[in-house]
Amino acid sequence: MNPDKHYGLVALLPMKAHSARVISKNFRTFAGKPLFRSILDNLLETPSVELVVINTDARAILREHEVEDGYGGKVLIRDRKPELCGDFVSMNLVLADDVAAISADAYLMTHTTNPLLSAATMGAAVEKYKAAKAAGTADSLFTVNKFQTRFYRADGSAVNHDPDNLIRTQDLEPWFEENSNLYLFSRDSFAATNARIGKTPIMHEIPKLESADIDDAEDWMIAEAVASYQGKRPESETQ
Repeated sequence: MNPDKHYGLVALLPMKAHSARVISKNFRTFAGKPLFRSILDNLLETPSVELVVINTDARAILREHEVEDGYGGKVLIRDRKPELCGDFVSMNLVLADDVAAISADAYLMTHTTNPLLSAATMGAAVEKYKAAKAAGTADSLFTVNKFQTRFYRADGSAVNHDPDNLIRTQDLEPWFEENSNLYLFSRDSFAATNARIGKTPIMHEIPKLESADIDDAEDWMIAEAVASYQGKRPESETQ
C-alpha cells in the first residue's frame, strides 16, 4: 500500500503484542480465529474504508498469522516507535503518529477488542459522520450505549431521578456511555483537541450486541457468549 497517497477514509487499528489483563489477548483464539481478525475482517468488508493502518510492535506475530502489508488488498502495517510502546502511553499519541504519517479526509479508529462490531454498523456510522460534517453540525463522531435506568452516586444519592417520584425507567432522561468501539474524525478535528473526539462531536448509538469492549477475562467470556449466540441464529434473524 502507498503511505504517500491521499485517501478518503483510513481505518486506524492499533495493535500491541502485550496485554496486561488477558495474556496475548489480541492473538488469542476468539470464535475460531485470532481476536484481531474479527474486527480486521469487518473493516476490510466496509466499502468506504480505503486503507487499514495497523500501528504495532507485533509485526512478527502478525506475519505468523499470515497478515502482512497488502493483506486483503488494503492493509498497511506501521512499526510502532519505541517511545510509543508500553501500557501507559496515551492512545492519542499513537493516533497522532498515524495521522501525521497518513493523509486522509477522515479517520475511523477502532480496537481489536471490539470483535462484534459489524461492517454494516461501521458503514452506518461513516454515513452519519459524513452527513454531519457536510452540514457543518459536527467535526467528529463516537459510538455510545444508551441507558435509561436509575443511577446513584457512591454515597447513595440519586443522579438522574427522584426517589420520591418513581416514574417508568423508559420515561427517564437517557444517559449515554462512550463505549470505545468506534471514532471518526478529521486531521483538523484531531489537531484542535489532540484527541479522537473533536470540539463538536456527535454520538452514534450502536446495537448492544455489537458493543462489547474486551478489557478483562469477564468481558472475554461475555463477548464469546454473544458471538456464539450470533453464530447460531437463523440467517433470517440476522438480516
